[in-house]
Amino acid sequence: MTQRVFPVPNVLKSTTRVDLQTYQNLYRRSLEEPESFWREQARILDWVKPFTTVKKTHYSPDNVTIEWFADGALNACFNCLDRHARERGDDVAILWEADTPGETRRVTWSDLQQEVSRLANALERLGVNKGDFVSVYLPVVPEAIAAMLACARIGAVHSVVFSGFSSEALAGRIEDCRSRVLITADEGMRAGKHVPLKKNADAALQNLPFVEHVLVVRRTGRDVPMTPGRDRWYDEALAEVSAECPPVEVGAEDPLFVLYTSGSTGKPKGMLHTTGGYLVHAATSFRAMFDYRPGDIHFCTADVGWVTAHTYLIYGPLANGATIVLFEGVPTWPDASRWWQIIETYRVNIFYTAPTAIRSLMREGEAPVRKHDLSSLRVMGSVGEPINPEAWLWYHEIVGGGRCPIIDTYWQTETGAVLLCPLPGATDLKPGSAAKPFFGVRPALLNSDGAPVDGEGSGNLCFGDSWPGQARTILGDRERFLKTYFTTFPGYYFTGDGARRDADGYYWITGRLDDVINVSGHRLGTVEVETALASHASVAEAAVVGMPHEIKGQGIFAFVTLKDGVIESDELRRELVQIVRTRIGPIATPDRIEWAPQLPKNRSGKILRRILTRIAAGDFENHGDTSTVADPAVVAEIVRRVQVSA
Repeated sequence: MTQRVFPVPNVLKSTTRVDLQTYQNLYRRSLEEPESFWREQARILDWVKPFTTVKKTHYSPDNVTIEWFADGALNACFNCLDRHARERGDDVAILWEADTPGETRRVTWSDLQQEVSRLANALERLGVNKGDFVSVYLPVVPEAIAAMLACARIGAVHSVVFSGFSSEALAGRIEDCRSRVLITADEGMRAGKHVPLKKNADAALQNLPFVEHVLVVRRTGRDVPMTPGRDRWYDEALAEVSAECPPVEVGAEDPLFVLYTSGSTGKPKGMLHTTGGYLVHAATSFRAMFDYRPGDIHFCTADVGWVTAHTYLIYGPLANGATIVLFEGVPTWPDASRWWQIIETYRVNIFYTAPTAIRSLMREGEAPVRKHDLSSLRVMGSVGEPINPEAWLWYHEIVGGGRCPIIDTYWQTETGAVLLCPLPGATDLKPGSAAKPFFGVRPALLNSDGAPVDGEGSGNLCFGDSWPGQARTILGDRERFLKTYFTTFPGYYFTGDGARRDADGYYWITGRLDDVINVSGHRLGTVEVETALASHASVAEAAVVGMPHEIKGQGIFAFVTLKDGVIESDELRRELVQIVRTRIGPIATPDRIEWAPQLPKNRSGKILRRILTRIAAGDFENHGDTSTVADPAVVAEIVRRVQVSA
């Protein structure tokens, strides 16, 4: 199949921050002269104490050193808030769109500064000191951002827990970092439904006596139980303290936040990120990869509690002084035009979302998009998983009108910020490819023996050396940090992902290496099979997992969601089998295809393939941890269908 290439739009070639020649020169410098390169990039921030040493890094299985700007000092809150409030306090920092259409708030830089300062004072009054952990369990409301910045202002370490997590998941994360203070809300709102956050928090704290204080934001105003001596209303606590709170000096290597990855098995990993390097990486990458210009309106759809929100909804944009759109709801409620209505209303210039969401909106057709004016869009992005070419093209043509470059980004919670991505004014685009490395990033493909794969080829995706936003450790488990990321391939950071590099040096993520199916000794990436299935005009999305097979060892089980109006049939199954055989080869032929009206996902839109793997194996009752499933009824329906057709 011929690979379509989309060149840099002419309008960007003359106006972009980084054109092709600039990218090539800067990237070369970032590898050959990293000290001087990152010293220049760090000027994007204001430093209380200038650093003299840029980096000190070393990888080996038993000795990993990662330090950036270590002898410098700064304050993340000051860089994301005060310096902008000082210059343009009456400008809008946050455009908040509630779950309920028509409910909005406009938060200026001065408004945000006052709320953050009051909350910082309230936290100090509760005994929170520099280096203490504070847990945050809030919906997507401005108070969530205020909570993060208030912690950063006083040097406390925030641990934001996704509001879709259960009480059990919340309890585990609070216990791991031993937070004595929790900030939550009476309830959240999601697709018109009330989410019982305070009720969940109370259940989580039943066996956590070390939690001394709970601040409760009034989101819906409905009555919730309040424990005397422990619980306080957020607004009442803030009313009692001053709106003046000087930001404290924080060392560049002091922790800024811990964020837990939702691993498929075992205890979640609390990835610890520090202040200076993370903020430099977040700020510089946001500016470059979205070609940010002062005055741009930025809309990232990520829910707080995920690293995408930390880096490219909050810290990266705010460090640049960008106005952000903060959306509490879902893209399909009250109808499938909600995102497009928001973009039209606020004249959004930069839009960043997940492939899963794009595929779900594709099912609704073009009409919900067409009825809104999206001409303000200039750059669009993709994050969370590889985007299949069909979704890329729909996103590009229907949402972006064929004029907006799509920045397909590859990174992880562990990496803190982007590692692979195109730049709008520098990179010709190939649908489905994460393109080229960001500044200072050294990708490598290694075979199973650890030998580099040169030129065109496939292998284990690793990165040599370090980058500023990299996590420093797993909280409380240094040994697990070393074993997970640095032992498999000594001298490299191992992502756990597979990738291929084409003849032009573009990188294509082929999926998690634990999402590899070994069919008769042939290792097949699930993403490749999913992409082939999704290329059929009738398919909205697909999830592929391995299944036990008496002869092959593992077979291929595909769960397929069809577009609205498409009739399920055996003939369509045969067409899907044929398209996989044609695009990949007979070895990739699905052994079983099951129709799934919806796929099990968490609230960020990530498909929970571990649940599908157990169902494919015939385990219809023990699905592991289902606390993160957005709609448990989806799992029950898939189980019913698989049992009926078995």
